Amino acid sequence: MMLCIKPCFTQTIRNFAPHLGRAFKHRTSKMKYICRKYSINSKDEDMAHIRNIGIMAHIDAGKTTTTERMLYFCGFIKNLVLFLCILVGNVDDGNTVTDFLDEERERGITISSAAVTLHWNQHKINLIDTPGHVDFMVEVERSLRVLDGAVAVLDASAGVEAQTMTVWRQADHYNIPRIIYLNKMDKPRASIKLCLSSIREKLKAEPVLINTPFEKSETLNFLVDIINMKKIEWSFEKNPDGSDYKVKKLDQTKDKQLYDQAVDARNSLIGQLADNDETMADIVIAESNLDNIKTSDLIAALRRTTLSRKLVPVLCGSSLKNIGVQPLLDAITQYLPSPMDCHYDFVKHYQTDLCALAFKIVHDKYKGRLTFLRIYSGAISGNGTLYNVNRNKNEKIARLLQVYANEYHDINYIGAGNIACISGLQQTITGDTITSSAQAGRLAKLHSEYENSDGVEVSPVLAGVEVPSPVFYCSVEPPSLSTQKALDMALDCIEKEDPSFQVDFDKETGQTILRGMGELHLDVIKHRIQKQFGVDVYIGPVMIAYRESVEKTARVQEILDRHLDKKDHYVRLVMSVGFNPNIPVFRKVTLDRSENPFLSSSHLMRTLRAVNEGIKSGLLYGPLLSCRVNDVEVTLHDLEINGDKDKMHDVIHDLHRRRSHIENVTVLQDIEIIQAITPLAELMGYSSFLRKATSGMATFTMELSHYEKMSHTDQNKAIEKVTGFSPE
Repeated sequence: MMLCIKPCFTQTIRNFAPHLGRAFKHRTSKMKYICRKYSINSKDEDMAHIRNIGIMAHIDAGKTTTTERMLYFCGFIKNLVLFLCILVGNVDDGNTVTDFLDEERERGITISSAAVTLHWNQHKINLIDTPGHVDFMVEVERSLRVLDGAVAVLDASAGVEAQTMTVWRQADHYNIPRIIYLNKMDKPRASIKLCLSSIREKLKAEPVLINTPFEKSETLNFLVDIINMKKIEWSFEKNPDGSDYKVKKLDQTKDKQLYDQAVDARNSLIGQLADNDETMADIVIAESNLDNIKTSDLIAALRRTTLSRKLVPVLCGSSLKNIGVQPLLDAITQYLPSPMDCHYDFVKHYQTDLCALAFKIVHDKYKGRLTFLRIYSGAISGNGTLYNVNRNKNEKIARLLQVYANEYHDINYIGAGNIACISGLQQTITGDTITSSAQAGRLAKLHSEYENSDGVEVSPVLAGVEVPSPVFYCSVEPPSLSTQKALDMALDCIEKEDPSFQVDFDKETGQTILRGMGELHLDVIKHRIQKQFGVDVYIGPVMIAYRESVEKTARVQEILDRHLDKKDHYVRLVMSVGFNPNIPVFRKVTLDRSENPFLSSSHLMRTLRAVNEGIKSGLLYGPLLSCRVNDVEVTLHDLEINGDKDKMHDVIHDLHRRRSHIENVTVLQDIEIIQAITPLAELMGYSSFLRKATSGMATFTMELSHYEKMSHTDQNKAIEKVTGFSPE
């Protein structure tokens, strides 16, 4: 349940700031109302009233400030800052709710995506505030993976910026419907025309303006709702928090200029809807006067075109000045999809069983390892057991939590369509699929073992998060050997939290290497190690993770001829290395059977595994800067391996000992083949002997040849072995 401001705290605020008393009284009573009104995560929760959305933008566009205002107007924020006489968190002041990490508050940016649950107009909104800096794009990626809709925040004076284009493409990848919020409309250089033009040109999207201030003024205090033909005007005399505003119909006489502008804008909006929605086109054709088109028809058409991603609703406001946030909340509930509007093919494999995706891991110093889940079907009850489909392991739930930024509230039940948090899952990592039991996991696998009409195999395992390779690295050292264990634990925790962060150990230098997405990313990790984990580490200079490759194809023959362990060993390899951009990371060697058709022989498979491992090791460090070698294809043309010749004699001698009849010994391409007839009873455990005797270089196959009369001695041995009694 939502927590309310304590009466004593409210009274202190009133005594400190009398002119804000009525505003605080209003906010406190509203939050108490919300506590009574909603029963969070009840079993009868209507999924159609759930919104899973993300806030995304270029850095400094104001998305975190917008999120904080949304929290305040929904009655969530209770930690009011007294001495600054402000009612909600401010990024510049370092007291925001969603930016709760010390690093976020000190730097004034979002680093880790924060989950918040709030309520507005009978709707439950699971909101995730995502980073805007390029170094933390994986946070955006894994958040978008589990969201149904998104709000893109633009700086109205700058339009579409570089990082906006990046996160927009990420949202396109997951087919997420979006709305756009033009923030900072109070800035002198704010331009709606510039923003709409940049949306069309840079985002390749069709924007549809649904509210606007129309006229340019130094003081922004109203917006015109184009769909409803209403004026929304804020007053800050009594309540400076922006909660005091009036909505009134535009009067054709009193507000003639605004009214005419609104009519033109509404007609333009109707035209855009008619061009992209057949139902609205039919309405326009049937209606001679566009003024008579119902508002409900416009809202329904705009919702359809938003969900189909044909149009993008655009709203205006200034979050810092507390203007335009309430209409933005209305638009989220009206136009962005609910979980019921989203179709996921994998859900049908689980039917009514639980299907959830683990998209984020966090280590809390008090609650331990926390796993964030998006639930697509089924439900989770507290103190139960879950099954990890990827790891094939059962996991025990310690606590089931509803997350409010850095606050966690215990709950007993959470249903489909929600985002939740669980403590106690020790084996689960980012991208794992979670279900209710091993049986449910097996049923999902059985249900998915078919090919769809396109011939593409369908898997019950949900797709994880695509993580690009880190491009920066640096060394890290503890202050002393006594703190090495603490450093290792800190790095292990951070690496499990952040898929874009990698820890390597350089065997040549003996150094621990940290790899990340940028200088800021690695600097944040350094400060987390120092402040959160209490290890005063030394970080080396940040270096660029270059990659090396080859320009031309090179062919080489290598020969190894050594006497080791009193045995002769001879290996000859003929290989070539060439540039191939289709193989960014080496997986296995390419076999050229045109020169040696026996390269695929079964007895060489173990040898080829060793060859692949050797090549992988060699490609880790290039000749120029000791960087990883990429975009290369390694081809094996010929392979000859000869061990000690005595091995052949040992094998033949052992076959004679096993009462074998050697029929033939042939040599084919340096491969010696022995054909023999041996009593089956003598071949028990023969594969183990042969592997040890030839160091794994020989294999054998057998098939029934015939039945042969046994000698009297062998017959007695067989009878005694089967019955336990000697016949004599």
